[in-house]
This record gives sequence, structure tokens and C-alpha cells, in this order.
Amino acid sequence: MILTCSGVVLLAIIVFLFFKKDGLKASHAVVTALFGFYLASTQVAPSIRAGGESLASLLGGIKF
Repeated sequence: MILTCSGVVLLAIIVFLFFKKDGLKASHAVVTALFGFYLASTQVAPSIRAGGESLASLLGGIKF
């Protein structure tokens, strides 16, 4: 668990720096995808999934 969290934190910092400095390039997209896979294996994943589902239901309920 400690190694997974450390990897998530390291990749989060790298992704943040990529967006801040250069925009997102192809190599940066690979690191971002790795960050997503590592984040999905942590204990935060169910909260992120629930938040995404809540946002989707909120946006789905908007009538134009």
C-alpha cells in the first residue's frame, strides 16, 4: 500500500507539472494514463467512482 500511494503521489506531481509547464503531449498522456491506473488501485477509487456517478446523474437530470 505504501508503495502504491507513493507512486500515485509521484505521478500526480508529474502530471501537474506537465499541465502547468508544457500542456499535454503524447508522452505526457502516457504518464497520465499510468496515474489513472495506479489511482484506480488505491482506497480512493470508490470515492472517485461515486463522485463521477453523482456528477453524471446531476448532468443527466438537467433539462434544456
